Amino acid sequence: MNKPVYITADSTCDLSPELLERFHIKVIPLHVLLGEESYLDGVDFIPDMIFERYRANKTLPTTAAVSPQEFQEFFKPLVESGYDVVHLDISAELSASYQNAGIAAQEFPGVYPINTCHLSSSIGLLLFEACRLRDEGKGAKEIVRAVNELIPKVQTSFVIDTLEYLWKGGRCTGVAAFGANLLNLKPCIEMREGKLEVGKKYRGNILKVYEKYVAERLTGRKVRPDYVFITSSSELSADVEERLKETIRGIVPVREIIFARAGSTISSHCGPGTMGILFLEA
Repeated sequence: MNKPVYITADSTCDLSPELLERFHIKVIPLHVLLGEESYLDGVDFIPDMIFERYRANKTLPTTAAVSPQEFQEFFKPLVESGYDVVHLDISAELSASYQNAGIAAQEFPGVYPINTCHLSSSIGLLLFEACRLRDEGKGAKEIVRAVNELIPKVQTSFVIDTLEYLWKGGRCTGVAAFGANLLNLKPCIEMREGKLEVGKKYRGNILKVYEKYVAERLTGRKVRPDYVFITSSSELSADVEERLKETIRGIVPVREIIFARAGSTISSHCGPGTMGILFLEA
């Protein structure tokens, strides 16, 4: 008989408290550093604070991985309560969290960190699958195998309204940012083999760009119908949400479209107005 399994993740999964409770997922927060101040991602620091600080003094926070010691303290009570633990982390190309979780896992039997090679709500999609298998009574090793097989089928991308935050964070040149803003370009950022790469560049009004981008990401793909995430760094209006729902349902049948807010990691790099569609291919 398989041991009971606890599904955990770091805070970059960007799942709301309601979704964490619904799927019985436990999350450990990354650290957000702003000057000498240190905050916990999603606990006492939210994206709107990033934008407010940036407007006030043009400074951006940095994020720091969960330390091995913090992971040990996180895993220990779960293991002592008789659980195996399947833990999902942000891409190892973007953070040391997966590496640190692996160091901590060496201290415990039955703790299995996974490098998702993704970020944000795409981790949420993998978590949902892990939870489904957990609820079917599958063991930790079987869940790990299934999640790893699913990783290449995850589609992660975001379209960005302004390059100012990427430029300020050193991820594009000032010339590129100036040229893109001058031409009103809205680049699409995609996850490829665990790294963030620039894809297609859109132009025009951001709301029109959202609809075109969503339609192009879905058209011609076999999308798993369970869940599709629309994840944004800024709150979307009810009208925009409805238009995006209509766009999605006009292309693929989806059981549940989930609107989510991006956490500090995405927001500090991409800025306000960033929006992505994240889904699994069949």
